[in-house]
Amino acid sequence: MGTDHALPAGTGAPVAVTDRVILLLVAGYALAFVLFGLLIDSPTDILHGLTAILTSRDTLLTDYMGVGGIGAALVSAGLLTLTACLIYALNRVRMTGTAIAALFLVLGFGLFGKNLLNVWFIIAGVALYARWRGQPFATHINTAFFGIALSPIVSEILFSTTLPLSTSLPLAVATGLLIGFILPAAAAQLFRAHDGFALYNMGFTAGLVGTLVVALYASYGFVADPVFIWTTGNNLLLGSFVGLLLLTMVLLGLVIDRRAFSRFWRLMRASGQAPSDFLASAGLGATLVNMGLSGAVGLAYILAVDGDLNGPTIGALLSIVGFAAFGKHPRNIIPIMAGVFLGSLAKPWGAADPSILLAALFATNLAPIAGHFGWHWGIVAGFIHSSAALSVGAVHAGLNLYNNGFAAGIVASILVPVIIAIRAGRKDGSADAQAQQPGRGSRGIPVGAPAATSPNVSREAAKNAKNTDLAAKS
Repeated sequence: MGTDHALPAGTGAPVAVTDRVILLLVAGYALAFVLFGLLIDSPTDILHGLTAILTSRDTLLTDYMGVGGIGAALVSAGLLTLTACLIYALNRVRMTGTAIAALFLVLGFGLFGKNLLNVWFIIAGVALYARWRGQPFATHINTAFFGIALSPIVSEILFSTTLPLSTSLPLAVATGLLIGFILPAAAAQLFRAHDGFALYNMGFTAGLVGTLVVALYASYGFVADPVFIWTTGNNLLLGSFVGLLLLTMVLLGLVIDRRAFSRFWRLMRASGQAPSDFLASAGLGATLVNMGLSGAVGLAYILAVDGDLNGPTIGALLSIVGFAAFGKHPRNIIPIMAGVFLGSLAKPWGAADPSILLAALFATNLAPIAGHFGWHWGIVAGFIHSSAALSVGAVHAGLNLYNNGFAAGIVASILVPVIIAIRAGRKDGSADAQAQQPGRGSRGIPVGAPAATSPNVSREAAKNAKNTDLAAKS
């Protein structure tokens, strides 16, 4: 955990930051959730709330703030993320942009779907896969924590069946282990379908795996019942808390690197096509600034459309924040959100309705389309996603928490080849030959592109690319 994250010599780089410091920063934000939860609710209420959360069914959409209370939901998410940080530390994981994204997704989805009970069997399944391959668990740890998108399946088997615990428990354990075991290989293969233009590759993978699992169980008469728990009326309290966290990210970025803003402006020239490790290419200071400002864009959107701040929407905000270390920035997410908003105008649902609001926030995983092909294609992608996200949940019965990641994977897999074909017809394809090279910016700037796919990548870019581990494809 002592690896330095220094920028190349001669760039006016700040003092090198170690993996341990980065992990402590993430843990600090998780601890803030715990402390704020303890501040607003009594320990007794939080204890009762945690019990309710652990034993709840977690199918989309289950807002833990409605299940156990605001305080219990914040404490649950914070404790889960602190535990994840401990596991990262014990395995001496190199802290890349991917790792930051994975941990912030744990924190965000810890508010609706992931808890201290239902995640471990899938993680253990990934660990078994690593052991079977003769590889250290650290190699696949990001995949493991992304892969708990399917943790509601474990809760569904445990708590929503008429089976006795002596039967439902081993069935849940076996299912979780099997899911975890197959996810790494499936995620690596399915990445090729969208070539990094959908950042939530594990959402795409989990959607397909979840569809298969649901189909298998449905054939034996087990069908998950729909759940919808959505809290309202807490915008002032939660908005103040989230806004303060985002502000501290920007301020910390400036403290760590006095040139963080100038690096941030250069960072926004990147397309965001995966793998785009901003921590490696721009440094921690600029990455923190990007995380804070990208999150602020999402928060502003929620308030502008009169949406609700609750477990799911804060979880969606934290997904933007986390992936602002690995592909997202204000320049490439705003067109996507605008496309979803325009899509809502032509539908019977308003922009503040839960499904559309979440689609606008989670659709930002299509940001590389706007970053590479231009803002207008970003709007098109967001517009299409606003419809796709409303429909694909039925095939996995709401048991894939990354439903929008699944929808975006489908959108990117179909839309990107169409865009390339259209532009190739106009320009003989010369400008888009680079589109199949992961991480190439809209101005031809390589961002974490593997040297094997881009002969002209500089030595430093190739070095940064190596810092993005195999699990980056998750």
